[in-house]
Amino acid sequence: YTVTRNYLDWLTVLPWGVLTQDKIDLDRARKILDRDHDGLEDVKDRIVEFLAVGAMKGEMAGSILLLIGPPGVGKTSIGKSVAEALGRKFYRFSVGGMRDEAEIKGHRRTYIGAMPGKFVQALKEVGSANPVIMLDEIDKIGASYQGDPASALLEVLDPEQNADFLDHYLDVRFDLSKALFICTANDFSIPSALLDRMEVIRLSGYITEEKLAIAKHHLWPRVLERAGLKKNQLAISEGAIRHVIEGYAREAGVRNLEKQLGRVARKAVVKILGGAATPIKIGVKE
Repeated sequence: YTVTRNYLDWLTVLPWGVLTQDKIDLDRARKILDRDHDGLEDVKDRIVEFLAVGAMKGEMAGSILLLIGPPGVGKTSIGKSVAEALGRKFYRFSVGGMRDEAEIKGHRRTYIGAMPGKFVQALKEVGSANPVIMLDEIDKIGASYQGDPASALLEVLDPEQNADFLDHYLDVRFDLSKALFICTANDFSIPSALLDRMEVIRLSGYITEEKLAIAKHHLWPRVLERAGLKKNQLAISEGAIRHVIEGYAREAGVRNLEKQLGRVARKAVVKILGGAATPIKIGVKE
């Protein structure tokens, strides 16, 4: 009884034919990308082209984007921006370290505690059949004696095949072709058959000027918020940020830069609690 009831629950709760309307307005998409990301001009152009082709064709189906770049360059957040620009629901899961293909294709119902695969779970959670699904860390997918999930992904990510995707648990075909898949990876150590189905967009990293803009518009406000500081309590000069970037945060991404700015903010918090006068101004000397 329980098994059958759960099965019927899953069947009836899935968004059969429920689609969100795409808002394909290229100017709006460009504004959202510019608001969320400084730099990355070629990547933004590529995404706007991708949206433009979808607008021309009348549907966004049929291609998978792969964002490749070093850690901390904003691959995952670009996925969120694309979903917002399209007006679609967004679902992200990491496939790093996944070893069992049942996590993708589902378990058969004969097993105790059988569950549908991640894609069916994603559709249930977002409640629409055309979300943006992000597969993070696809280059770190594992393989073991239990199976090879990278091979199981071939069917899911192939626009020719996934119109009738068959999950072992549901045992009913579901159309995944309306979903938009965005994958992220740090390098090209991806099975070639999988790589063949994707459109690669490279995110190489940021130059000093771009890092400076990111620090001013995104990182510094976030650092202040995390430290519980208000804008009028702590100010940092542009020269000081540039000094941190050039002397202490030279890697491709901006995570280390955020950590270094966090150190500055923490030292300021100690001073403020020790009775120092605000606002504290940080220049290159400090």
